[in-house]
Amino acid sequence: MNEPLEIERKYLIACPDMQQLRPLCSAVYDMEQTYLQSVSGVTARVRRRTGEREEFFHTEKERLSDRTCVERERQIDRAEYEQLLLQRAEDALTIRKTRYCLPYNGFLFEIDVYPFWQKIAVMEVELPSEEESFTLPPQIEVLREVTDDHRMKNAALARYIPDEAEFL
Repeated sequence: MNEPLEIERKYLIACPDMQQLRPLCSAVYDMEQTYLQSVSGVTARVRRRTGEREEFFHTEKERLSDRTCVERERQIDRAEYEQLLLQRAEDALTIRKTRYCLPYNGFLFEIDVYPFWQKIAVMEVELPSEEESFTLPPQIEVLREVTDDHRMKNAALARYIPDEAEFL
């Protein structure tokens, strides 16, 4: 059986003008991600996502490279979400963010805007392979690629939020 792979590239961007960005997006969600206790080599989390409706997810990831991980994700109900919250990692905060889903040139770019940063945000794109070529949306000011910067992983941000000045 083939494991479900998530292949993505991640970019540090200047925080976009939300009034200009929102009409270009296919969806906008408010999200809360809570990281759970897990075995070594596996990152586990639960996510609460609100937009048109409230949804809950449980995800486990095993990193294969900076760009690729095995991702097992399933939708869950509120009761299971609340039960899984009891397994929260003691050293991790819940990460809150707003996600803007921007379709561009055949790809979906996900822009995460965090309340703890005013000038920067993170944009990622999922790809069918590590070698896939794509064009970045021209209306987004990309500061640099941060795919291999472990500080920019949400699991790392749940444990330590760097000052945005470190990235500017």
